[in-house]
Parts: sequence; C-alpha cells; structure tokens
Amino acid sequence: MNKIGAFGAADALAGLALAGLLLPEAVAYSGLAGLPPQAGVIGLFAGLTCYALIGRSRYAIVTATSSSAAVFAAATLALGANAGGQRVAFASILVCATGIAFLLAGCARFGAMSNLIARPVLRGFSFGLALVIAVKQWPHVVGMHVQSTDFLPLLAEIFRNVGAWQPASLAVALCALLGLFTLERVRHFPGVLVVIVAGIAAAPWLTSHGVVLTGPIHLVLEMPAIEMPAGGHWLPLVEFALALMFILYAESYSAIRSFALKHNDAVQPNRDLIALGVANVISGAFHGTPVGAGYSGTSANEAAGAQSRAAGLVAAATVLALVLLFLPWIELIPSPVLAAIVIHAVSKSLRLAVFRPYFRWQRDRLVTLTAVAAVIVFGMLNGLLAAIAFSLAMLLHSLSSPRLAVLGRRGAHDFVNVARFPQAECTPGILVLRPEEPLFFANAEPLLVLARHRVLQQTDVRLVIFSLEESPDLDGTALESLGEFAVWLAARNIDIRVARLKEASRDALLRANFTQLPAAGLEYSSVDDAVSDSSAAAATR
Repeated sequence: MNKIGAFGAADALAGLALAGLLLPEAVAYSGLAGLPPQAGVIGLFAGLTCYALIGRSRYAIVTATSSSAAVFAAATLALGANAGGQRVAFASILVCATGIAFLLAGCARFGAMSNLIARPVLRGFSFGLALVIAVKQWPHVVGMHVQSTDFLPLLAEIFRNVGAWQPASLAVALCALLGLFTLERVRHFPGVLVVIVAGIAAAPWLTSHGVVLTGPIHLVLEMPAIEMPAGGHWLPLVEFALALMFILYAESYSAIRSFALKHNDAVQPNRDLIALGVANVISGAFHGTPVGAGYSGTSANEAAGAQSRAAGLVAAATVLALVLLFLPWIELIPSPVLAAIVIHAVSKSLRLAVFRPYFRWQRDRLVTLTAVAAVIVFGMLNGLLAAIAFSLAMLLHSLSSPRLAVLGRRGAHDFVNVARFPQAECTPGILVLRPEEPLFFANAEPLLVLARHRVLQQTDVRLVIFSLEESPDLDGTALESLGEFAVWLAARNIDIRVARLKEASRDALLRANFTQLPAAGLEYSSVDDAVSDSSAAAATR
C-alpha cells in the first residue's frame, strides 16, 4: 500500500508540474498549425486523457508537437484552406482522417511501420523542419505581416522588410528566449511557466507599445462542420492524413521506445497506434490539433518523477482547471512569447552534433543532408517523401551493386573470403561463392554474370558451391537467374550445390523444382558439409 501511495503522490506532483509546461506550448502550437488557440487546448486534453486510458507507456505525453503542427499547417494550405472557418473545417476532417489511419494501422498490426523511415532521414528532416519552423515564427517575433509561406521566399521577405520589424515585439521575444534558455538549466524548475507569467504581468504595458496578445480563446465543444477540399477530391486528403500519421508515429514511437529501453519497460506499438488513433479522432471531432507523443513532453514527464500513466490524467485535470479558472489571463499571453516558446522547443533539433556520427561512420551522410535540403526546397510534406524516396533509392543502389566473394578454408571447418584472408586455401576443383548482399531482382542477374566470370577464370572447376546465407528469401527474378546459372553450369559438366539456405529460400527452390538443382543439393547446413560431401563422392568414383 505504501508503494502504491508513493507512486500516486509522484504522479500527482509530475502531473501538476507538466500542466504549467504543456498548456502554453499547446496554445503556441495552435498558432503554428494556423488554428485558433483553443485547438491546441482541446488537442492537449484529448491526447493526455486518451493515451492515459488506452496507451501503454508510463512516460509518454501525447499533445500537439511542433513538427505535427508545422506539417499540419502545410497540409491544410495545400488542400486549399483559407484562414478562418474553412481552415477549422478542414482541420477537423484531416485530424479525424489521421486518427482513422492510426486505428486502421493498429488493427492491421502495423506497429513496426515507423521503421520505414530511416533514422538519418528523421535526423535530417527534424533539423530542416526545426529550421523552417524557427523562420516561420520570426514574423510573430518581430510583429510583421508576411505574404510568403515557403521557406526561401519567406526568408527573403523577412530580410527585405527589416524596416517593418517592431522593436518592442522583438525585445519581448528575445527576453523570453533568454529566460527560457537560462531557466532550463535549473532542474525541475518551470521556466516556461515563469516566462508566461512575466509576459502576462507585462501585457498591459506591452499592448500600449504595439505588442500583439494571444486574444480570445473560445472553448466551446462543437461537432465538426465537415468541408471537403475544392472539387471533393479525397485522394489528397488521404495522402496528407497518411503523411501526418507517419510523422506523428515516427516521432511518438521514437520517444516511447527510448524511455521504455531506459527503464526496461515493454513496448506495445500496436496498442499505442490505437491510443493515438482514438486521441486524434476525438481531437478532430472537437476542432483540436493533431496529437502525438513528443520527446520534450515525455522527457519532462520522466524528469518530473512520473511512475505511471496516472501523471497524464493529473495533468489533464490540471489543464482543465487552469483553463476554467485562468482563461482570461491565458488570453493575455504576448504573441512574441508564444513564438519564443516554439523556437526554444525546436532549438533542441537545431544542433549540428546530430550529423557528427554519420560523418564519423562515413554512412548515410548524403541521405541526412538531402533530407535537410528537401524540407527547405520542397516543403515539409513533399520534403519528407522526397527524403524517404532518396534513402530507399540509395539502399537499392547499394544492394544492386553486385559483390561476390570467393571463399576458402581457414582452419578445420571455417570458410572465409579469400580477399580478406589471403591465407585461406581453396579446394582444388571446387569454387565456393557467396553473394555479399541478399539476392533479389535488382542484383541477381549482374551477380550471376560475375559468377560466370569466376568459373571461366578457373579451368579445373568441377563443382560450384553457392552460399546463400545472406538471402532470407528469393524472389522470381533470383529464382530464374539461379536456374539459368545451373543450366549454364550443366552445359559445361559442372555441378552446383547450395549451402546455408534459409527456410524461405529453400522452400522457394524446392517449389521451382529445377532439374539441375535437385533437393539433395539444397540440404547443406554449412559450406564445409558441402565441400566434404563432394570430396567424399569424388573419392569413391
């Protein structure tokens, strides 16, 4: 009982501390998404409550995130939504569609789908997105109106109209940023809340100097007024909903998995998909923002001492109480302060150190930098898709470059690459070959052309042993190419054996039933067995 009571007290304190951080961020991300302030509050309440009741992570905090808000704003703009009521109507259907996509993915048990986005792509995308978000917040920082929405034209417009910057607004934002970066060094100190309170206290004086405030927040739960994009085209809506789901889940799963590994907790990705789906459907139904488990909120929850998902429920109740009791004060938050909060939140992604490992490892450097450039040049949604496509193209290019190793005996039973171990001995009359990548449609034919060259280079070859340990399965092109290679060898009175087959590859070859590849030639668990068997057969002749 004492242990349970201690956990309850820890969760209560964590929830209270979180509410002061999450509420101003939710209001700030509403503006980033192009929605009224109440949208972020509704999304925050829906995310906290639904995940605490359905999800499985002890630490995940589900709310609006900077990346989802920015991508959401780009999506509604691409769908043709204008400011005001039309954007709110589009928001409802897009957030609900995102939630439905989550639910379908959870029911189909697609919990591992976030693995489709490589980590270098995510690192580069996050950096580029953070840069775009920071630039898009600058007009709010300096209190100017802009026409451009794309990164490069917006950047040009900002610098072209330096004279339109409001000094008072810029000073407020810089003071807020200084306070946020200074106070974040104090552990367990609510720096965001302190900056917000200071901004509210100075609101009357700031207003007299032309600084814009948050303005009215209308928390009225209304069922959505569904409005389709111009022409009633569903396909763009589905595409944006799927893109938003991928981004939210990649971000959420990264945060959930990181803290699960840290605390040896189990991860249930399919259950989390359902939880995120329900949260987004409910948020969309009441004109809220899209929500996901952001790293900053989840990290703050763990740092605050949370022990269970009850902390999220306490935070939701506290947010509700704050809104009901202090809504008039929340409306007085200066707009530059909210912009500073967003810039401070994304600044953690604007660190060049995230690229250092890829340059040190000499791996995926081009993929990471391409992801950054794609977001800047093509925008958030198209940039992410372009970066993913580029990473897959690079993978296919790497796998389709044929590399074939010749193996020789080293020691009693081991067969190794003779290029790496020159002292390895090749058995006379036997050529042992091993593809260095999985055999599939893009590399099967060129790789077996290399195998033919190896055979022709040795005049005494009577047996070729293929080690297919790198191939978990064989597609149709690989099967046909192997069959043609076996026929080519048979025409030269050369036998073929296949060693170290995985079950799926073995079953595929058995079903193919090639005459030159009988079942008996597929049963070797090691190269040594295949060589020994052929040597014994030759000795009995």
